[in-house]
Amino acid sequence: MESPVSTETLRPTGALDGWAGRFAELPDSVALLAEPFHAMVDVRTADPAALEGLVGAPLPGPNAWTGGERVTAIRLGPDEWLLTSPFLAPPELEAAARAAGAAALPGARVAVADVSAQRTTVRLRGAHARDVLETGCAIDLHPRSFGAGSAAVTLLGQAGVVLLGLGPSDYRVLVRSSFAAYLAEWLLDAAREFR
Repeated sequence: MESPVSTETLRPTGALDGWAGRFAELPDSVALLAEPFHAMVDVRTADPAALEGLVGAPLPGPNAWTGGERVTAIRLGPDEWLLTSPFLAPPELEAAARAAGAAALPGARVAVADVSAQRTTVRLRGAHARDVLETGCAIDLHPRSFGAGSAAVTLLGQAGVVLLGLGPSDYRVLVRSSFAAYLAEWLLDAAREFR
C-alpha cells in the first residue's frame, strides 16, 4: 500500500519564529516582535528610475528607505537597493524586479538576486526603543537625525544590521538569519533595565 502524498504547502518561516513568548515578557515601553517572512531582492542598477513603477514611489536617496503599497526599497549603496515585500513570494518579487529593469534599460545590465533567506526582520518599538538601540549602536538615533524614512547599514551589538526608522520610537531591524538568535538575546538583555 502506497503512503499518501501530501499536498500541503510549506510556509516560509523566520529564524525567530519561536521567540514570541520571550519577547512578550517585555513591557510595552520596549516591545519586540519577529515579523513574518518577507521576500527580499537585492538589485544593482545604474538607473534607479527603472524600479520606481515596481515600488510605487520614487526610490530613496542615501541613508533612506521608501515604500509603496506592496514593495519597500532600501538604499544600500550608490547603485544598490534592497527590495522587500511581505505580499509577494520571493520568485514573484525577483521576476518583477528583473522585468522592471529589462523594460527600462533594454540591453543594460541589471543585477537581481533573491536574498530572502539571508535576513530576518525584528520590529522594536516603544518609549524606550531608542534607548535600547543606543546601548549598542554608534549612529545618532535622535529623531532629528534618524527619523521616519531613515536607513543605515550598521552594527548593533556585534551583529551587522540594516536599521530602518519608522517613527520616533519605532524601528525595523533586518539581521542576517545566522545572527538572529544572537541579536534577539542581545536586545532582550539590553531591554532588561526597562522591565
